[in-house]
Amino acid sequence: MGFSVKRWSVVGIVSLIVNLSALSAPQAQDKILITYGGQNETAGPMWVAVDKGLFKNLGLEVRMVQMRSGQFNVAALMSGDAQAIWAGVSSVLLGVSGGAKIGCVGSPFNRITRELIVRRDIDSLAGLRDRVFGVQSIGGGLWLQTMIVLDRLGLDPDKQGLKMRVIGDEPTILQALLASNIDAAVITYASAGIAKRAGFRSLMNTAELRVPYQGFTMCTRSDLIANSPDLIQRLVKGMVEAVVFIQDPRNKRGVMEVLKKNLRLSTDGDAETSYNSLHLVASLDVAPDPEAWRNIQKFVSRVSPKVAQLDIHQIINGGFVKTLEETGFLPEARKKLGL
Repeated sequence: MGFSVKRWSVVGIVSLIVNLSALSAPQAQDKILITYGGQNETAGPMWVAVDKGLFKNLGLEVRMVQMRSGQFNVAALMSGDAQAIWAGVSSVLLGVSGGAKIGCVGSPFNRITRELIVRRDIDSLAGLRDRVFGVQSIGGGLWLQTMIVLDRLGLDPDKQGLKMRVIGDEPTILQALLASNIDAAVITYASAGIAKRAGFRSLMNTAELRVPYQGFTMCTRSDLIANSPDLIQRLVKGMVEAVVFIQDPRNKRGVMEVLKKNLRLSTDGDAETSYNSLHLVASLDVAPDPEAWRNIQKFVSRVSPKVAQLDIHQIINGGFVKTLEETGFLPEARKKLGL
């Protein structure tokens, strides 16, 4: 009997040590690679979620990698090299029209916050006739925003002879503008500030426009949504927590530091401009918006008629945001911001 008591005491101690070790050991993190195209503050929520450990707190080890265009992002996703993409709606539509099986689960961007910047010798919209605009790719997010802005200003690229030239990402477009290799570009406030200090003109602040729009969006493969819904739910949660962090005035300095580092901004003034733009546009209204997607579909169909045949509801998935609403997560997030 005494032997039995001693035996179970040892087993119990060993078991307790093992359980305590398991509790104190770092939990395994799901490794996620997210690719993105636009090198500007629209990647801010993802950078903040990574830098401030918001994804890590949800059991996700996320790495962000920039790629040259939306098409490369879609290719990386479908090959399995990336588990998710932070992509423009236009790029997703083009990818799906080419056979990619993609689902998009949420976006914090419902407004375009950019400026139409032009060379010194252009002083009106009429002066844009036959001019060259810089874009990152035909059909990509920057091209889309440019087309939407021109449409709202009553400018038809075909009738006005406006030319879209593929230059590269936004820093490259800015350099092309400063070197007068292009005549105009629809660029973020931070880049616009640099151009205006160099003597370039702003013909339009796009924040004044009201159009059905949805910007960079969290998307992944349809099979991953079906097979790993918990992982996708945590990605959406991290995105929401990043927006809350960005919108909290107490975090302004921290967000500026993230933007300054990732955008390689040289001054605090440029970082603050970038922060102000992100703070203005980042929203907790993160559910996929069918009306905005249909509006974008109309523009993208001009370069790819097959896009017009797509059923938007086969691409967008509002279930993850709905769950966050029903569980009280999103209402609590709004409450934190006094909304």
